[in-house]
Amino acid sequence: MLIGYVQEITRHPVKSFQGETVHQSYVMNYGLYGDRSHAFKDDSRVNKYLTITQCPQMAQYEARFHQRDSLGSYPDIQITTPDKRLLNWKDPELKKEMEQLSNRPLTPVAYTPQHVPIGALEEAHLLLITDASLDKLSQMRGSQVDGRRFRPNILINLIDKKPFDEEKWIGKYLLIGKKVKISLSSLCSRCMIITVDPKDGTKDPALLKTIAKEKNNEFGVYASVVHTGEISVGDEIYLLDE
Repeated sequence: MLIGYVQEITRHPVKSFQGETVHQSYVMNYGLYGDRSHAFKDDSRVNKYLTITQCPQMAQYEARFHQRDSLGSYPDIQITTPDKRLLNWKDPELKKEMEQLSNRPLTPVAYTPQHVPIGALEEAHLLLITDASLDKLSQMRGSQVDGRRFRPNILINLIDKKPFDEEKWIGKYLLIGKKVKISLSSLCSRCMIITVDPKDGTKDPALLKTIAKEKNNEFGVYASVVHTGEISVGDEIYLLDE
């Protein structure tokens, strides 16, 4: 059954930095090409990465691949700081800046286009939200909610604008375009990360309280990749039972 179309595709080359919205992307076996492929390991904790939870300022840094995608190696990553300076991922100044902001010793880590073990939010391959649910949440909130707060990989433009209809998809599959197939695994439980405004880094606890009260603290759907391939904005999305 045709349920909608791909409205936005967002990948996050650096974990917990703002992502880049792209027209097309590869869906690899770990998720979108390059998603969370670079990160700062938090050396003050065992096997942990630095995130917005420990360093809210990270939400204001923007990361994007500077050249065309390559399956052989990643293009350079360009970082735009909150004060609009441009840095390269490999620039020592970036690491120094993150250590000063977080007050923690850090080690930059990078994976390959073929294998990224982190996954979207360390829970699954992909995170999806729908336009209808985002609009409804904005109504509940009484003001427009920036979808970037939820760090989704795919924003779905639903044909039938039923808010939170995606909650019924768990255990089913989506076919995106002609080839990519994903399995809907679970709802996404939310944490303080969504309270941080990516525009200025200010915190708004009321948003998390609204979701906790109205939606049992869940917003968005996690998915795992079944068949890889390319997806593009405008691709048809079909809901499948198997």
